[in-house]
Amino acid sequence: MILHQHDLTLRPITGPDELDLFNSLPYVLNDEVGDDLAAGRRRPEWLWLALRGDRVVARAGWWSRVGDEHPLLMDIFDIDGDTDDGVRLLKAALPAVVPAGVAPPEYGRFLPPDWRDHQHTRQAVDDRMRALERVGAKLFVERLRLEWRPGTPVPDLSGRLTFRPVRDPDELIELMTLVLDGTLDAHSRDGLTRMTPSQAAQDQYHNELDRYASPHEWWRIATLPDGEPVGFVIPAHNGYNPIIAYLGVLPAHRGHGYIHDVLAAGTSLLAAQNVPRIRAATDVGNAPMAAAFARAGYATFERKIDMTWR
Repeated sequence: MILHQHDLTLRPITGPDELDLFNSLPYVLNDEVGDDLAAGRRRPEWLWLALRGDRVVARAGWWSRVGDEHPLLMDIFDIDGDTDDGVRLLKAALPAVVPAGVAPPEYGRFLPPDWRDHQHTRQAVDDRMRALERVGAKLFVERLRLEWRPGTPVPDLSGRLTFRPVRDPDELIELMTLVLDGTLDAHSRDGLTRMTPSQAAQDQYHNELDRYASPHEWWRIATLPDGEPVGFVIPAHNGYNPIIAYLGVLPAHRGHGYIHDVLAAGTSLLAAQNVPRIRAATDVGNAPMAAAFARAGYATFERKIDMTWR
């Protein structure tokens, strides 16, 4: 599909041969786009350009998990100059990429941790957000992207908890259901407006956790000495990095500092694999979780802005 609007050409890339053209605007994900295309996480028809002559003035890109029919995330959107060019690109690309009658997938942007302190960065973020707002998106949440590096001490376990593997999916889903009570996570809270806690837990398990190719044997349930579950941690590999995919403490056991042991157990399991890094993320507004990661030696290396059409 090729559209012409005045002096602007709007179209998806023709294939991997146009990767250099697509990546002519800088962004941290550029190095991953080629591998994603080869692996099936991206498709040429999901990578759109706005061209003025031979110059890329805006671009947009979508990502999915391997095997998904439709994109799961919009994770690339750049404008080189005029915000109107970005709006025109989105108005052309969205109907082509997103099935009719379906809300567009969430948009996410990785940013420097101090992005608000620099006029150029702040202006670029404002320009993108204004363009997205003009096609119906709105700010959903800002998140911290966290990283643990080898050489950072792994906190010692207090000895108050015992850790064992997950016995079966139903056990984990039941615990995931319980930890949704009082959750501070914006995505979880949003999910609970459309699903019961049990449905939300099953959705997250089957559509996220169970799809990681890393061993489920890494997953750990935290218990008291008598075997009563206190929480869980899901160390994993998402195809790009080792991650702490999910962790939680049951409502009945919150307020005792168990989160530090739960996170330390997951971190130590991944660190023992001699990984180059461990990554995690939490909402800026989830102060207790952010504090737990900081105490465990995780540093904020980026922030992420999420916008939605809901």
